[in-house]
Amino acid sequence: MNDILPDEADRWEALEQTLRGWLRAYGYRNVRTPLVEPTALFRRAIGEATDIVEKEMYSFEDSLNGEQLTLRPEATASTVRAAIEHSLLYNGPQRLYYFGPMFRHERPQKGRYRQFHQVGAEALGYAGPDVDAEMLLMCARLWRVLALQDIRLEINCLGEVHERASYRAALVGYLEAYMDALDEDSRRRTHTNPLRVLDSKNPAMKPIVERAPKMLDYLGDRSMAHFEALQAVLKEHGLAYRINPCLVRGLDYYNLTVFEWVTDRLGAQGTVCAGGRYDGLFEQLGGKPQPACGWAMGMERLLALVGERGRLAEAGSWDVYLVNQGERAARFAYQVAERLRDAGCSVIQHCGGGSFKSQMKKADASGARHAVIIGDDEAAAGEVTLKPLREARPQSRMSLEALPAAVSINRSLEKSEIA
Repeated sequence: MNDILPDEADRWEALEQTLRGWLRAYGYRNVRTPLVEPTALFRRAIGEATDIVEKEMYSFEDSLNGEQLTLRPEATASTVRAAIEHSLLYNGPQRLYYFGPMFRHERPQKGRYRQFHQVGAEALGYAGPDVDAEMLLMCARLWRVLALQDIRLEINCLGEVHERASYRAALVGYLEAYMDALDEDSRRRTHTNPLRVLDSKNPAMKPIVERAPKMLDYLGDRSMAHFEALQAVLKEHGLAYRINPCLVRGLDYYNLTVFEWVTDRLGAQGTVCAGGRYDGLFEQLGGKPQPACGWAMGMERLLALVGERGRLAEAGSWDVYLVNQGERAARFAYQVAERLRDAGCSVIQHCGGGSFKSQMKKADASGARHAVIIGDDEAAAGEVTLKPLREARPQSRMSLEALPAAVSINRSLEKSEIA
């Protein structure tokens, strides 16, 4: 777990702002769920035999009432629990998104920590492959917005419950013939969660996995039609993808479509965004059956990619650093700062005294676009001096009433020059 200090937090805020606008453009609205949930929620949703439940959850007993609680390892279960509890789908389907910290006790590595942050989207109440396709197309748009390249899409179809059961039986029979060659994790999973064997990261397992039965061979007509309809939309929009028959995801609630966006730029754990359809989860958690589809992406990983090759809007830039010297100027500075803030400007008001020269150095180092300079003579006249700091324009003296418009005009000019 790590701290995010102001310089880095500026980048987080800029990315979050971009993500919120992008999600809003697709009709998604924000939902915020607790960091702590009953442990039973995740055991029921994610699956007893998953790595998350078996090895990675931070669980504890509430000392006041003995309740078993867990720091959330993911947010889909919490979102569905909230939707059931508050009848969110009473008036129709919902598109929801969330930001926030998740917790898993796993080996820290590049872009992955024990407290990590995710942004996720959940389309609740939508049954067709059209929303699956929309989720993939919206991710492709995000990569373009952030100028990220070398991110590949992999998809698979896990079918319905009865199809997975048939496939599971065939896969177990196949794996049992190779028990002596399986590694320890795969032997353990063969009878608890055999589909996870297909996702083994052990290179020695690759030949066995490649020869294993394929899930697509066990799909019925409806599941195959759903998968083919998804692919038809992707092809129509020119979105490249690869069918990965070993893609199963690490959570038991998935059915039909599953997908991952992957890159080679983040080391061994190259998944940037992952998700799929989970039509049975509402019923599994005690609600009325509802179709649903969603994805989540790690903020740390996304920022690592953006920092490497992407594009992020400028963050942490203030409109004004307010320089003042003299007793009367110090009093007037509060009035000036509040007037600018009333007009929607961000202002750092200098505190702690010091010469004009030292204050101007701090103004320049702050990253502010303008310095507003107030001495006792300006204060007596109800005026200020506006000095652009980021481009070659002369400073000018003006009334307090004219200042907000002058700052806004200069800000607009800078944006047009950058564009």
